[in-house]
Amino acid sequence: MKDLKVVNEDSGCKMKKLPGDICPHAMEGVLRFLGKSWNLMILGTIGNHRRLRYTEIQNKLGKISPKTLTARLKELVRIGLLDRQMFGEIPPRVEYSLSEKGRELYDRLIPVIQWAEMYDH
Repeated sequence: MKDLKVVNEDSGCKMKKLPGDICPHAMEGVLRFLGKSWNLMILGTIGNHRRLRYTEIQNKLGKISPKTLTARLKELVRIGLLDRQMFGEIPPRVEYSLSEKGRELYDRLIPVIQWAEMYDH
């Protein structure tokens, strides 16, 4: 998952850390990815429903363009957060679900989303 690569000591965390301290520089790649429009919405939508087809994702998200949805789904599959399963049917059926890494990220984001909902006025 090179896009979500954790930054090492040479990237900004040169100070000695106490046990339990975090390196804020490690968040740079994650924030760049999560800040990209629609990525969190797609992860959250698929996470809420476990397994969805392209059209179902598009309908649940609303105003996302087909071009953007296709690009984001490809990216999420490429970096290992989504699994794409294709069925040999006519017409072809493709379903998306969270991968193990995607499920781990989704589970860790739930408290952040719940916190945001408390202050969304």
